[in-house]
Amino acid sequence: MLELNSRPQNTQIAIPDANLVDLRQVVKTYHSSAGTFTALKGVDLRVESGAFVSIIGKSGSGKSTLINVITGIDRPTSGEVVVDGTAVHNLNEEQIAIWRGQSVGVIFQFFQLLPTLTAVENILLAMDYGGHYPRLERPEQAMHLLELVGMAEHAHHLPSALSGGQQQCVAIARALANNPVLLTADEPTGNLDSKSTEMVFRLFETLAASGKTILMVTHDNELAERAQRTIRIVDGRIHDEFVNR
Repeated sequence: MLELNSRPQNTQIAIPDANLVDLRQVVKTYHSSAGTFTALKGVDLRVESGAFVSIIGKSGSGKSTLINVITGIDRPTSGEVVVDGTAVHNLNEEQIAIWRGQSVGVIFQFFQLLPTLTAVENILLAMDYGGHYPRLERPEQAMHLLELVGMAEHAHHLPSALSGGQQQCVAIARALANNPVLLTADEPTGNLDSKSTEMVFRLFETLAASGKTILMVTHDNELAERAQRTIRIVDGRIHDEFVNR
C-alpha cells in the first residue's frame, strides 16, 4: 500500500527548523550581455509542513525564480534556502541533483513527459533516478500512483494518446514517484482548458488534504484563492500574504 508520508533518511546534515521551507534574505541576480537584473530582493519566506500555498504576481515579478531557488534549479546570489532541514544553498551541483530527486517533486506547465515512454514508464524512470523504492517494488508503486491520479487505465498509453489534462495528471504522478516532502508547480494549469484545469486542481486539493506540502505558481487569482494561503510577489519582493481559509 502506498504511504505518501513515509520518507527515507535524509543523508544531508539537518538544520532544526519548525518549517519545511525557510528562505532567509534571498537575493537572486542574473547577469547577461543586456545587463543585470535582480529577480528576488531579500525574500524571507516560511512554509509549514502540509501547507498548500499559491504564489501570484505579474509576469517578471519573480514567481518562477522563487520556485526555482527553492528546488535548487537556480542558486541564490545571497541568502539561505533551507528545505526539510537541508541547507540547499550550500550543496554542490551533484548534491543538489541527488537531494532534488529524493525530496522534491517538480511539476511543469508543459508536462515534460518523455514522448517515447508510456505513462507508467515515465514514472518508473523517475523512480530509477530517485531510488526511493526497491527495484522489484517499483512497478506496483507506479501503478498505485496512477490510480491515485485516476490514470491507471492509461498506464500503457504514450503521452500523445492523452489529453493535456491527462498528461498533467501523469506528470503529477511522476512528481510523486519518490514520495517527496515538497511538491512545486509552476503554472501547472496554464496550458489546460477549464475542464482539465478543474480536474488537475482538485487533484492538488486531494494531495494537500493528505498532508502533502504544495507550492503552486499561478496567474489565476480564483485558483490561488482555493489554496490555504496566497503570497503575492511584486518586483522581486513579497508584497503581501493572505490566509484563504
